[in-house]
Amino acid sequence: MLSRIAESLFWIGRYAERAECTARILDVHVHRVLEDPWLDETSAGAELLAVMGVADRSGPADSRHVTEVLAYEAANASSIRGSLSAARENARGARVVVSSDVWECLNATWNDLPHTEELARRMGPHVYFRYVRERTAMLAGLVDATLARDDGWRFLVLGRSLERVDMTARLLSSSISDDPSSQSWVSLLRSCGAHEAYLRTYRRAVDAARVAEFLLLDRLFPRSIYWSLALAEQILAELDTSRGLVRATVDDAARRTVGRARTELEFRSIDELVAEMPDLLAALQRTCSAVSAAVTIRYFARDSPRTWASEVPA
Repeated sequence: MLSRIAESLFWIGRYAERAECTARILDVHVHRVLEDPWLDETSAGAELLAVMGVADRSGPADSRHVTEVLAYEAANASSIRGSLSAARENARGARVVVSSDVWECLNATWNDLPHTEELARRMGPHVYFRYVRERTAMLAGLVDATLARDDGWRFLVLGRSLERVDMTARLLSSSISDDPSSQSWVSLLRSCGAHEAYLRTYRRAVDAARVAEFLLLDRLFPRSIYWSLALAEQILAELDTSRGLVRATVDDAARRTVGRARTELEFRSIDELVAEMPDLLAALQRTCSAVSAAVTIRYFARDSPRTWASEVPA
């Protein structure tokens, strides 16, 4: 496979997951602002922009401004619209390997975004968030149902897994300062599609420490950070095997970094998780950046690694 095609597939996975998770994060934020009369909307918005890496913005960080920046802004690669546009452009460059169903789903989603944005401006942003979540879920299903489990699929799933780790860490970061009994922890679970799975697992009321444990360490929930790290590690091992690199030691920097992060996370107690949460989440985000850079150097033959908010490849 050409490195250009592999890179495009990797970034389709990352950008599509980024769009979905950003929609989830914004949905949680808007619900918090509406439901909590004591919440300082401006400071909460500024904190969210900082978590998402777009803190340097003019104007008050109210819900309208935050939604404009993170949902509708076309030039921002961290926004929903910018991410979906970038995913579509990468899919255009990889048409020889992506299925027609995957391409048509991405293309139709991008073409319908202006109309959906217009509806959302009239009826509220939840229309936009719901549309993006439904379409990205459809895309993920088509990827799993219509692509052969070859290296192309592996690069796409690797990108999706790394982005999921990063964005789940950002979701947790956006709620970490909340009161342990706050309703926002329920909203956080719902934003990850994890509320019912959490209740079936713990069979008790929502507790902040248990929510963190579930989203970080659960071995059966596919949006947990542990699950995503383990899947990324498996994909990197398969990519090594497919290149004939079966060796006694691991010389892949990306695989070593992912394995170290998974191991360090796996054996922490719940008390350690709670006590070290801010540093742990920041370290996970740095891990994603380091792994992405290592994958770029090893497989894509680029002179300079991409960053989290990078642009579409030329």
